[in-house]
Amino acid sequence: MTFPHAVTRPVVLGNDARSHVLADQLGLDLVQAPGSDDLWLRYGEHGLELGGDRRHFGAPIRADLVGGGVAHRRQFGGGRGQLIARACGLKQGVSPEIIDATAGLGRDSAVLASLGSRVLMIERHPVVAALLSDALMRAGAIDELKALTQRLQFAHGDSSQTLAALVEGSDIAPQVIHLDPMYPHQDKSALVKKEMRLFRRLVGDDADAPQLLVQALDIATHRVVVKRPKGAPPIEGPSPSHELVSKNSRYDLYVHRSLKPSR
Repeated sequence: MTFPHAVTRPVVLGNDARSHVLADQLGLDLVQAPGSDDLWLRYGEHGLELGGDRRHFGAPIRADLVGGGVAHRRQFGGGRGQLIARACGLKQGVSPEIIDATAGLGRDSAVLASLGSRVLMIERHPVVAALLSDALMRAGAIDELKALTQRLQFAHGDSSQTLAALVEGSDIAPQVIHLDPMYPHQDKSALVKKEMRLFRRLVGDDADAPQLLVQALDIATHRVVVKRPKGAPPIEGPSPSHELVSKNSRYDLYVHRSLKPSR
């Protein structure tokens, strides 16, 4: 399995059967104890998790589509009035089908699904894809959240290379394509969150974001939505039609046509 744009290849911790299977699937070394500079994957009490030196990276992270920050956003985030929902065109009578082409840990996808949209999550990095797949499996086992998880689909692949094929492999229409490429911060103060340090060490920056934007604009039937840090320039290429700005971030909107309420 290839690791496009990877900065670091983690190791897998453990000696049980599923750790062996994971290491084999990802082509990673299986070890009993990591080195001081290693990133690692392991099956913890609450699912598959990624970690490293706690002094630098803090606690291990895992994808969670139902609890933690996702649950807080679902309950207290403002519903369809929150910025991501407005950017993606959710409003009364309108629940567009969405392709989250840079799904990451799936938090935005889970929020959009909780608001009524069907979402295809696409992730290209094998380790992040494994975390996301594990989270979707765990979420699907919770009876009271099946309606939410049934609106989520997952595909492992590189959106910058094969977005059309990945979309065609699902039954979700690409009305809206959501992009949140990793931004190449230069200021170390932007890396205060240890979770972001860990994630950036694993995946690096998305230098091919302009290529992905071109594909998304060609495939989305209604709009492309790009999340950017506030003050950052738009992705190189066509200029956005509109923008929505919050305290720390911005959504650039590339609108082809309006989203209409279903009849």
